[in-house]
Amino acid sequence: MSSNGIHRRGLMLVLSSPSGAGKTTISRKLLERDRNLALSISATTRPKRPGEVPGKDYDFVAVSQFEALRATGAMLEHAKVFGHYYGTPREPVESALEAGNDVLFDIDWQGTQQLAARARDDLVSVFILPPSTAELHSRLRRRAQDPDDVVAARMKKAPDEMSHWAEYDYIVVNQDIENSIAAVEAILSAERLRRDRQVGLPQFVKQLSEGF
Repeated sequence: MSSNGIHRRGLMLVLSSPSGAGKTTISRKLLERDRNLALSISATTRPKRPGEVPGKDYDFVAVSQFEALRATGAMLEHAKVFGHYYGTPREPVESALEAGNDVLFDIDWQGTQQLAARARDDLVSVFILPPSTAELHSRLRRRAQDPDDVVAARMKKAPDEMSHWAEYDYIVVNQDIENSIAAVEAILSAERLRRDRQVGLPQFVKQLSEGF
């Protein structure tokens, strides 16, 4: 808490996009540049990809373990994507927000809808669009992490994912990665200054008024 009695409740910054549009790259750059932002570590039942670190990129869990967490209400959101479960453990996020820390989510529209239903006041949602269908396909191919059939499945799913763009607070077309990162940084800066995130502000203004 600052000397004037005002402190800020943390926010949940959600980035969503069709696979290959750039949300993961943008997320990583934001985390590198902003010490006040921490990544929400999702639990997932999918296999670890090359270069991913358990506990840093994802918590990799068995299906039975994931289902147990979901059944007890320990997940803020969860979804099944391409045959694998993804979800956000509730307790670490709620603790961070109470402490005034911001949490970044790299999740899809299904998870975003669930977060909006449970904690809309804490949510800031951004949808990342690719500049074109051809560029999206090119980016998926360049990743070289998935076989051709998976790339095809991601391309087929993209129109449905993009159809949810209007449910988001902000839209960024990722034509240039640095410009897109700057746009999301501007969104984050503005949202941190929202009146309703400043806990103790009414009391502070009251004290100011009484000083005249």
